[in-house]
Amino acid sequence: MESAQDRLIVPLPRHIAIVMDGNGRWASQRRLPRPAGHLEGVKAVRRTVQACAERGIQVLSLFAFSSENWSRPAQEVQLLLELFLTTLRSELRRLQQHQIRLRVLGDRQAFSPRLRHHIQRVEEQTCQNSGLQLVVAANYGGRWDILQAARRLLEITLREGGAPSSITARCFQTHLELPDLPDPELLIRTGGEQRLSNFFLWQVAQTVCFFSNRLWPDYCPEDLDQALAFFARQDDTRIARHGVHGHA
Repeated sequence: MESAQDRLIVPLPRHIAIVMDGNGRWASQRRLPRPAGHLEGVKAVRRTVQACAERGIQVLSLFAFSSENWSRPAQEVQLLLELFLTTLRSELRRLQQHQIRLRVLGDRQAFSPRLRHHIQRVEEQTCQNSGLQLVVAANYGGRWDILQAARRLLEITLREGGAPSSITARCFQTHLELPDLPDPELLIRTGGEQRLSNFFLWQVAQTVCFFSNRLWPDYCPEDLDQALAFFARQDDTRIARHGVHGHA
């Protein structure tokens, strides 16, 4: 049987970011309650994480809960947060088994102490893992990230007596959340809509975007390979145009 390694498409992006969209519509199409879509979406997360690990992707960032999601019905928000907590508990052994490091991106202060505790626990227990870095964006927004970075940098600049002209893009980027990560080279959005939804606004300035009509609960490794093939074609076009190989 052909393995993931046998069908690798090169060049591969180091960092893939995914806006997981379509859980609610998936459930509605089947006349199921919305929670059924979120539960099925967790299975798609598991498939996608495994597929990325098998293909040698270094970083996978998943937009799980945006700062705008608080405006959803309270019952649905509570379900999403409980599902996050349950998944943290149930997936720890799998993360350890496959040497996957979990990192959570976003403002945690709005979460319950119990959820914050489990986030910290799983991050600490997987921090030495050497495989795929799995970044889960929860209560995250790109505007929030840029704003908190600007505030941090302004405080430091004023405290040290620096001039505004001393602030550079490279310096600013070091104050974003998880600044050690490479910028996403491929952003995938499922569900048919073609927008960023406030995800990684600073980091995706040069990112290849691939929009899939597949609803997230149906997302599978073959869909990922389609996006990777699209990325490879874009990279080939860039090389042909500029005569440059590798990533900036």
